[in-house]
Amino acid sequence: MLEYVGGNRLTLLRNGEQYFPALAAALDAAKAEVFLETYIFADDETGSLVANALARAAARGVAAHLLIDGFGAGDFPPRFRDMLLKAGAELLIFRPQVSPWPFWKQRSRLRRMHRKLASIDGAIAFVGGINVTDDFDSPQPSPPQFDYAVRIDGPLAAQVRAVAARLWRRVSWATLGARWRHWPGFSLLSGRAPPPSPSRQEPDPGSQRAALVVRDSLRHRADIENAYLEQIHASQSEVLIANAYFFPTRRFRRALLQAARRNVTVTLLLQGKADHPLQHFASRALYRALLDAGVRIHEYQSSVMHAKVAVFDGRIATVGSSNIDPFSLGLAQEANVFVDDRAFATELRLSLHEAIERRARAVPQNYWRRLSFQLKARIWLAYRFARLLMVIYGFDRLR
Repeated sequence: MLEYVGGNRLTLLRNGEQYFPALAAALDAAKAEVFLETYIFADDETGSLVANALARAAARGVAAHLLIDGFGAGDFPPRFRDMLLKAGAELLIFRPQVSPWPFWKQRSRLRRMHRKLASIDGAIAFVGGINVTDDFDSPQPSPPQFDYAVRIDGPLAAQVRAVAARLWRRVSWATLGARWRHWPGFSLLSGRAPPPSPSRQEPDPGSQRAALVVRDSLRHRADIENAYLEQIHASQSEVLIANAYFFPTRRFRRALLQAARRNVTVTLLLQGKADHPLQHFASRALYRALLDAGVRIHEYQSSVMHAKVAVFDGRIATVGSSNIDPFSLGLAQEANVFVDDRAFATELRLSLHEAIERRARAVPQNYWRRLSFQLKARIWLAYRFARLLMVIYGFDRLR
């Protein structure tokens, strides 16, 4: 069962256009401490905006911590590193070494830090799916364009701070206390444990209830999937899911099919552009059974979709970093916020329905029959290969 915390004020942020100015402003207002986690940290305008805000915070004495993934942020710019270290910021890399061994021998190399969250003074937090990279105001977007994050003011922000500090400590310990760690051609500062949580606490600013749910490889291996399943099983009228990379486990698919068969309106908004061809075509092998059960499927067309959100019965909503695929549900470090608040859920629901109506294309009921033999073969081969990879990596045990 989800453990909701009351007394929060939650702000839904759409795309980088709303998220990054809010994040930068919060970093500039930080008094004591900052944690920032991101899978990708790009060398672009957005990367500069966030790096500069972190450096300014560190320069005025704020304990600034940046944790990036060793694969997703493998091209982290040396100029950002130098600026942050000079300002006094701390920088750690999650699993910096990418093994040269063949992928089938290195399941652990897929254990990535995929979270996108920030904690400011233990009182303000951001959680979502938006990487630190340009994803807005581009006429022909190639980075993720359609995405969400949530700003948290209130008691739940302390939980975000706690999980960020815990992962920072674990990664710091993994370096064996080294002050410098070599990583593709340059060194990064790492090692100091985070300070105790700052005592500064704001009065409860709102009345919204929310729960932070994380996925890791220790005690929380299936928490995010279980939270989704709990809401799907309890749904009575509507399940609305928008997810960029959709290749669910068997038990997740069964839950969706059972919901549709008990007359719950189940709607999926999925990626329409083949940015990862194997996953893109493999997921389409699942369409037939879902459509036959009455699930409505729409494919986002305007740009690359990167959202990982859902609304259940117009009352419960989730925003986070977790895709519904084996990588997120079985390997990666992920973080989602589940919100029990009708106003917040309604805002997200209306935004998703607007995207479905204006920027997506409905998948027809006779989708499979309309496909050419060549496309059917491509989908079948992609699905079989994806299933083979799941067996190799042990994902077949996910139910």
